[in-house]
Amino acid sequence: MSLDKFLQDGQDPKIVEKIHDKIIDMLTTGEFIQYIAVQKKPAVTLLPDSITVSNKRIFLCEFTKLGLATNFEIFSWNDIKDIAFKEEIFGSKVTVIPFTGENLTIDYIPKVQARKLYQIIKDALENKNNPHFITEVEKPAFVSPVEEIIEEEIIEEPAIELTIDSPIQEEQESFTVLSAEPITKEEDELTAKLKKLKTLYDRQLITQSEYESKKAELLSQL
Repeated sequence: MSLDKFLQDGQDPKIVEKIHDKIIDMLTTGEFIQYIAVQKKPAVTLLPDSITVSNKRIFLCEFTKLGLATNFEIFSWNDIKDIAFKEEIFGSKVTVIPFTGENLTIDYIPKVQARKLYQIIKDALENKNNPHFITEVEKPAFVSPVEEIIEEEIIEEPAIELTIDSPIQEEQESFTVLSAEPITKEEDELTAKLKKLKTLYDRQLITQSEYESKKAELLSQL
């Protein structure tokens, strides 16, 4: 995976790669890294502290024991009350303010990186407090407008049982008997012959005169 997007504000490539590889193993489903800010002291710092922001959490990272160990302070958006930063001569102090516990500060964050952190974290906190904000877990599966209309229109009507004695059924049966027209066997055969004759004509298997002659002959049988 390319790390170029995390190196656009002067971050140390080696430190970013090391932090990135550690945090990737801690990401949950649907979580991704948005920004990595790296401490830059006036003197040479081999293992600087850093702040990484994902779309769900903040990771404050401190290397200890000459880089053999790493301390992480991890907060979800629900754990964070606010974020603040103070620009100084050399970089900025970035402070994470949780709802419980002590504030956590990392100094000597380059000013450009501190401003970017502030913007990303403020946006995330505002979305978290928005009553219309939907998290990845709560977000419903997408339903197209057509599917919504279909779901609204397809409503099962309660089944109506009709017994033999039902007045509605009796009327239907009576209507069926009265409206039915008796069809004789001869009429069925004649109709079939006329249809067959018309088919032969349509397919140009017989001439029009032959069709008219045979048709008149069949109709004379009525």
